[in-house]
Amino acid sequence: MGFQPNKTHTALSEINVTPLVDVMLVLLIVFMISAPLMQQGIQVDLPKANAPSMNEIPDQMVLVVDKSKRVLLNGNAIVEGTLRTRLAAIAKAKPEIQIFIQGDQGIAYGFIAQVMAEVKQAGITRVGLVTEPADPNARL
Repeated sequence: MGFQPNKTHTALSEINVTPLVDVMLVLLIVFMISAPLMQQGIQVDLPKANAPSMNEIPDQMVLVVDKSKRVLLNGNAIVEGTLRTRLAAIAKAKPEIQIFIQGDQGIAYGFIAQVMAEVKQAGITRVGLVTEPADPNARL
């Protein structure tokens, strides 16, 4: 009953999964809450046009003009009067940059033309307008 020399003692090694499950559940809850917040954007009522969709090109930026004539560059608000200097700095760093203008269809054509002129004067020659696909049965 006493000492048994032939029997070896091994350490019991098991992974305690309870803390692992706790951490994973907390991460899951954080991602479930934060995912819908990351998908929010600026609502712009785009005009419709019959044009093919463009393939995404890495050197491109989106310039949004909303209903209140507020201008945003890739989601960042631009202070009035500083658009050309910001775009000129971007054009200097990336000469092949493309700018896509998302203008609300309720905005006057003249204001969109002024924004396009600012983009051109900043030295960016590749400018496009973003539209939604039109109804094929609709007529002008």
